[in-house]
Amino acid sequence: MTEKPPNRCRLVLIAPQSRDLDTLAARIEKACAGGDVASLILPQFDMLEGEFQHLAERIVPLTQARGIAVVIAGAPRIAARTKADGIHVDGATADLADAIGRYQPAMMVGAGGARDRDRALELGELRPDYLFFGRFGYDSKPDPHPRNLALGRWWSEMVEISCLVLAGSRIDSVVEVARTGAEFVAASAAVFADGADPQAAVAEINRMLDETAFAHETPR
Repeated sequence: MTEKPPNRCRLVLIAPQSRDLDTLAARIEKACAGGDVASLILPQFDMLEGEFQHLAERIVPLTQARGIAVVIAGAPRIAARTKADGIHVDGATADLADAIGRYQPAMMVGAGGARDRDRALELGELRPDYLFFGRFGYDSKPDPHPRNLALGRWWSEMVEISCLVLAGSRIDSVVEVARTGAEFVAASAAVFADGADPQAAVAEINRMLDETAFAHETPR
């Protein structure tokens, strides 16, 4: 995640599932123009390797040109080939350990798949750059999942490693995440749902985070 002001919970975008490359690229570009964005996570979903690399080759430079870090989920080799800023690992502990050994500190390595405290601590022992509480594509309900909120609150109080928590499909659900003390709120449906204006959504999210989000006493 990029480190710059404001010193409060920041927005991380998760690209939606789409094979319409031109439309997806245009929507991501609009979202990135809406205001402060710490990073964009680009999941592979069910794409084949060649198809996903083609997508990453298009999205990575487009997003980095705006000073936003790009994290590739599910394909470390594609992250390296496309000169992305980071890798997201949402699998076995051994996969995370391998990615950390291979790519840190040249690239950030984040971890997902923490669905309870024990699993979160197990992943945290490997010292990823961040821990993600949520699942890609599981933000169709208006509110964040209560389990993710509880884990984010507990983690932010107990552990120095940054965490990001998945918001719901309502734009103002980012405030619920920010109040947990999490450093980052992840949003996808709230920004990229059909009919949404990604630029306006990001601007509104930043306005809400500025006005009502949890204010950290010291930067992490």
